Amino acid sequence: MIGVVELVVLALGAGVAVAGYAGSVPLPSEPVVPQASVLYYRDGQTELARLGVTSRQDVSLDQVPVPVRQAVLAAEDRSFHDHPGVSWRGLTRAVVRNVADGAAQGASTITQQYVRNAYLTQERTAERKAKEIVLALKIERRYRKDEILERYLNTIYFGRGAYGIGAAAHAYFGVGVDRLSVEQGAVLASVIKDPYHFDPAVDPAGAADRWRWVLTAMSELGWIEAGAVAAARYPEITPEAPGPAALAGPLGQIVDQVERELAALGVSAQSLRTAGLTVVTHIDEQVQTAALDRVAATLKDQPKGLRAALVAVEPATGAVRGYYGGSRGVGYFDDALAPRAPGAAFRPVVLATGLIKGISAGSIWDGRSPRSFRDRGGVPLYNRDNEQCPVCSLDFAMLRSLNTPYYALAEAVGPESVRELAVRIGVPQKYQGRRSLVDEPGAPAPGSTRADIALGRYPVAPADLASVYATFAAEGVHAQRRFVDRVISADGRHWAVPPARRAQVLPPAVAAELTAVLAKVVAVHTPVRERPAAGMFGTVGFGDTVESQEAWMAGYTGDLAAVVWLGQAEPGPLRDRAKRPIRGEGMAAELWRDFLAAALQGRPVAALPGAVGDDQRISYRAGGPDQAAGDRADRQARERRTGGQQDPGRLVERQDEQKPNPEPTGPPSDAPSGATPPKDPSRPTSPATAGPAAVDPAAPVR
Repeated sequence: MIGVVELVVLALGAGVAVAGYAGSVPLPSEPVVPQASVLYYRDGQTELARLGVTSRQDVSLDQVPVPVRQAVLAAEDRSFHDHPGVSWRGLTRAVVRNVADGAAQGASTITQQYVRNAYLTQERTAERKAKEIVLALKIERRYRKDEILERYLNTIYFGRGAYGIGAAAHAYFGVGVDRLSVEQGAVLASVIKDPYHFDPAVDPAGAADRWRWVLTAMSELGWIEAGAVAAARYPEITPEAPGPAALAGPLGQIVDQVERELAALGVSAQSLRTAGLTVVTHIDEQVQTAALDRVAATLKDQPKGLRAALVAVEPATGAVRGYYGGSRGVGYFDDALAPRAPGAAFRPVVLATGLIKGISAGSIWDGRSPRSFRDRGGVPLYNRDNEQCPVCSLDFAMLRSLNTPYYALAEAVGPESVRELAVRIGVPQKYQGRRSLVDEPGAPAPGSTRADIALGRYPVAPADLASVYATFAAEGVHAQRRFVDRVISADGRHWAVPPARRAQVLPPAVAAELTAVLAKVVAVHTPVRERPAAGMFGTVGFGDTVESQEAWMAGYTGDLAAVVWLGQAEPGPLRDRAKRPIRGEGMAAELWRDFLAAALQGRPVAALPGAVGDDQRISYRAGGPDQAAGDRADRQARERRTGGQQDPGRLVERQDEQKPNPEPTGPPSDAPSGATPPKDPSRPTSPATAGPAAVDPAAPVR
């Protein structure tokens, strides 16, 4: 569509019907008065948040230091003083680029940006672009260049709730605009293009790259010396992210997610705060209230450093119904998007991979502890509490959260196969620009996935794990996670919001079999009142101690999938107020259970994915050495206990299922290493820049 828009513009520029069309587009005497936008819960009536002008102070152009003005021109419009309001060369270049590679190449001058922000909407249509061209030409005839630049600098949105360069100077540096240095001016110039993602508190690396690019452009234009660019140091930024008081709490992070989705639809941050939009979200008031209340109750009177994340997704649609990523609000670290080791909560993905490959949940594996495996480089793997299960079905191993059977399963099906499935059902291909679910640099196999994936050592964000479990609940259909339902402009027009992408990524029979296993886990450990539910807990140990450092619970009912994470800003023992270790099957599972009970109270009971027909059943295949080793160990142990008599307490494989393929053998690899801990969340930052929590390879995973 953008190519068509700019072809229309070129036609106008060439003189096609310019006179008649220009006469039909009047130039308003004054800019449109900014209007706040309102975000609503899914009912379209209950207000969730209000976004509007929160900080604005007009300044005269002579108050803005010349190098700061030049930084803005270098970033946004280098030929500002030479064109008549529109850069025909820039438009032509943009059309060529769009036709060549399909990119949405922009070509708006500062005059056009001012017109768009002061008089028009942000819609991507040929009509709006044509009006923008005509009004820009008229503005240039009404005002001098310095007047246009002054108006632009006083109306453009710089992020952090700051409209105009005067407010931005205080928001980012805590100084008046007349005291801005060239380095500080380059920071402000760099954020105009994308006030959220180029905020140094959100993406420090991206912001620094953009800042350096602005300084380099100033050097190329002869406005600063080349040596000054090399010597420049990124200035210190105010850590706070100012915003309305209503957005300073947990709802503020929902606003962050809504803003991201709207940006992808062409709704700029400035338009969201000035255009009087009505944004109806997928957030359900009852579900969100349950999330906030239950998290608050769980964290009350606990150690100050204890943090939580909770994400609830509707399986059938991908709609986010409840969300908690922290308590500090807009612009701050979001724990729901921070990738961390999920422990055994990731294990159902391994079982699902086995089911797809014909290995049944009732197949028997060697669950002795400790065991040695190829991928662990001689480091023995223990079960929790060193529990022994020499003849161990996979469903029983899930119920008891045993490590050794699932590590063997991951080796048998191939760790890369587990990763491929995880990506299909909800884990992104990359975190922080790096491939997900693989060893990081310095680990035994950088860029590759090892069988440690069965232990949940590779980081996953709680929000993404919620999408994974929602896929299980939706009988294998993955739906794109979404916050925004619909957007309505101030004059009643609806923006085009494409439906969430949905795809069958897991056979229904696998989802049903997996659900049957996970339903047993919930029934034994943390049943949800009067509702069938399925799920799995996870606890990541701290070092080689009995302490924990991450606690998870993930699961679903028929109509809501939810994931809970409990942890801290830095790796270390995770304890409650009584100094007891916090575990997945304990506090995290209790929070998950209580949340679901409150979120779904008074609503119809939805069934879990059920049994499938004969035509969809999985055909399981025969077993091998891992099974044989288990049989031998079990027989020897039974003979020692009973003196050769039959042991009535022996765990027996289900009669309708067969045994798995053998686990592969091979030379040991180097021992795994931990990951990089996340940045300090006491500063506002983007979860996209937060690294995963460190995990000791010898630490127990429960």
